Amino acid sequence: MMIFQREQLYLLVKNNYEIIFCALLAGLITSFLTKKLKKSSTDAIPGRLGLPFVGETFSFLSATYSTKGCYDFVQLRRQSYGKWFKTRLFGKVHIFVPSVVGAKAILSNDFRLFNKGYVKPTATVLGMSSLFCVPVEDHKRIRRLLTGPFSMDSLSKLVQKFDKMLSAELKKLADEGKSFVVLDFNMRITFHAMCDMLVSITDESLLNKIEKDVTAMSNAMLSFPVMIPGTTYYKGVKARESFLSFFEEMINRRRRSSKERHQDFLQAMLDRDSFPDDEKLRDCEIIDNLFALILAGQGTTAAAIMWCVKFLDENKQVQKKLREEQLSILGNKPIGDSLCLEDLNKMSYGLKVVKETLRMSNVILWFPRVALDDCKIQDVEIKKGWHVDVDAAHIHYDPEVYKDPLMFNPSRFDEAQKPYSYIPFGSGQRTCLGVNMANMLILVFLHRLTTGYKWIVDDQDLSIDTKSLLQKLKSGVPITLTPLKDI
Repeated sequence: MMIFQREQLYLLVKNNYEIIFCALLAGLITSFLTKKLKKSSTDAIPGRLGLPFVGETFSFLSATYSTKGCYDFVQLRRQSYGKWFKTRLFGKVHIFVPSVVGAKAILSNDFRLFNKGYVKPTATVLGMSSLFCVPVEDHKRIRRLLTGPFSMDSLSKLVQKFDKMLSAELKKLADEGKSFVVLDFNMRITFHAMCDMLVSITDESLLNKIEKDVTAMSNAMLSFPVMIPGTTYYKGVKARESFLSFFEEMINRRRRSSKERHQDFLQAMLDRDSFPDDEKLRDCEIIDNLFALILAGQGTTAAAIMWCVKFLDENKQVQKKLREEQLSILGNKPIGDSLCLEDLNKMSYGLKVVKETLRMSNVILWFPRVALDDCKIQDVEIKKGWHVDVDAAHIHYDPEVYKDPLMFNPSRFDEAQKPYSYIPFGSGQRTCLGVNMANMLILVFLHRLTTGYKWIVDDQDLSIDTKSLLQKLKSGVPITLTPLKDI
């Protein structure tokens, strides 16, 4: 009987030696890596790296697709390990940095010690020629050439167009007396304004096509990166292909036709075709950054406006003070005149409301960077290739930085904030290009809303949108308007 068992074992090994060898090799490699990681510098930082390559990616995605959102993943680990903690996401070691000192150490050393470092699905969707993802040597050139849409002249024209469009749409909604979702409304209207400014597209069917692609791409940015038909990531990659194809054809068409000229960002880039390489963008850079500009201009602005409406509804005294300032500005303008930059510059309290909204809402939760070399942050050793995430949400809610951080108090901005303590748009050389544009569009919306209407929030659900890279409420904040003249 013993001989028969040995023969069976021999045959089993002989017929399956390749599988057995691979299994033993995998076990040895896993054991080696686990021991190496236990001896690594990450031991000085509390947290859990999990299995090599996979790490805690599935836990992160589980939180992302829950009603609490991806930041729940961060908060749970901070409760277990403290303010500083490590994890592994999508194969990369991540260190979450929770302090103003840490933020300064990282954001003031962009290009020298750190570069942007997005997780794989985000980087894939954004494109490797995007300002968000390009290497250091290309960043300054692309950023310099992208400043056109954000000049004061361009922003002045955008403000007037946006104001006229917004005023007409709000009046229509008020006349109908129907509830509408603030987030969806502003996603659409800011998207239309951005597309008009960047590529002169106003046709409704074309706008719908582009918006469908942009939405699918945005949804894929925190998805699991597997190309399986039907998955969020697959849909996002296919939408990116559609987006690229659409704008490649538009660029070729404009180059072929000398008659098709527009006063927009795309035309300004094409007019540089004969310039030296360091004074122009390649086609792939133009298209990738069109998406980046639309995503940043539409998504963050619309989400911030949604949070503004929510916070103002919950804080009636702030709403009252804001309305008084805005009515005073309106009263000094001829009836029917659009807002101009001079009007926005008078909205001192309005800007504080915007700042406090951005502090509390944290539309962008953290700013990802990757270490270009070994370094130290507050005596914490960081190895080359590790990802360090500047946790803006934690900094903005730190009671050592902001007194009563859970209170919506725009007047806290009566005093200047310490450097790197207020970072909704990042800081340093990579500060968001669209910071002025976002503030202006939010102010225009708040002006037209508070000077023309009162509103009721129809759904107080605080669940977080599970698909979005940005911090947004699932309800989108539906409201019903009542004209002030009818009250």
